[in-house]
Amino acid sequence: MAATASTRPTHVQKACAYITRENGDLLVFEGPGHEGLQVPKGTIESGERPREALFREVVEESGLGTLASTDHLVTDVWTRRRSKRYVRHFYHATVYEAPDEWTHVVTGEGEESGETFEFRWVDPTADHEFALDLDDYLHALPLGIDAGDTAPAEV
Repeated sequence: MAATASTRPTHVQKACAYITRENGDLLVFEGPGHEGLQVPKGTIESGERPREALFREVVEESGLGTLASTDHLVTDVWTRRRSKRYVRHFYHATVYEAPDEWTHVVTGEGEESGETFEFRWVDPTADHEFALDLDDYLHALPLGIDAGDTAPAEV
């Protein structure tokens, strides 16, 4: 049976941020509507490059305005439902300093705008339950992370 417009999978482009601090801890939050931990991520807007979307989403979802570095890790295609596929662009970003915990009200025009996210840091090598298979590439994070010698990436 041939795929029709209504049965053809939709591909949504997403930028996902694995943000770590100097000791290697990973930034996470628990958001509404999903069971498990999440990382800053979001839809890439029309005309936007994945790295640009990454910076925008980090600011909107976490309030972090400066990253020490950003490196592309991997791009995959993840299927959530048979007819909905996500092209996920995973990046590793580091920060110079950030509080141990904080609360941020999501900005921007997305569906999560106005939601409150509570951020904290976790050991990425420990066993945690992540939503949406967002932990698929934690193994690709470098060990012994040090943000000290790079110029800031302004967002």
